[in-house]
This record gives sequence, C-alpha cells and structure tokens, in this order.
Amino acid sequence: MHIETNSLQTSAKPKQKRKCRKGVREKLAEALIALAEGKGRVATHHEKGWASITFAGARHRVEMVFENAEAVEAGECFIAYLPEHEFAIPGQLIADAAVTEVDHRLEPPHMVVTCEILVLEEG
Repeated sequence: MHIETNSLQTSAKPKQKRKCRKGVREKLAEALIALAEGKGRVATHHEKGWASITFAGARHRVEMVFENAEAVEAGECFIAYLPEHEFAIPGQLIADAAVTEVDHRLEPPHMVVTCEILVLEEG
C-alpha cells in the first residue's frame, strides 16, 4: 500500500514554543552566577516579602556552591565583590547585599557561600 504524505491534511496547528518570562528571582540568580564568573551554582534560593512605609520588595537568601579549585578561587572573588556589586535588574534596586556565611574545605576544594540580598521595587 502506498500513501502520499502530502495528500494528508491535518487540522492541528504546529505548537509554538512558549516564552517563559523571567521574574526577579531568576534574574537575580543569573546575576549572581555571572558575578561568580559562571563557576558557582545556586544550591538554594529562598525569598521572603519585605516592606517598609516607603518601599516594598523581597529579601533573598541564596546559597552558592563552588566545587573545584578554580571555582573556589572565583568564589573568593564573589565574596569580595558582592557587597559593592552594581546589579542591573530592570525595575529593581538592590538595597543591600551581604555574605552571611562561608563554609570552606581544602580537600577536595569546595566552598559554600550564603548571602542575603534585599531587592526593592523601583518606582
């Protein structure tokens, strides 16, 4: 039996890929990984709403893991640069960024950095 495929008609439309919009959480995680020169990964990321009389936003607690000698060196730079880093997240202002905990092992080289970042909505 021979069937010509071009003679078959289908009413189904081809699926379009859905664009996934990145939120503040995802943009912050990407910015932290970039600050870590791509050599660290986000192990945990917790977010808690925060507000004052004049500002609203969220406090993010992020645990970054650096898993070899080269990554640990990048992690040490991450620790040094995080507090003064100028984040570029549209519509958001980083009010505070601090390293709150560091767990560092020499053999094998491994470092876990916990940081807290206060992100406020601009405007």
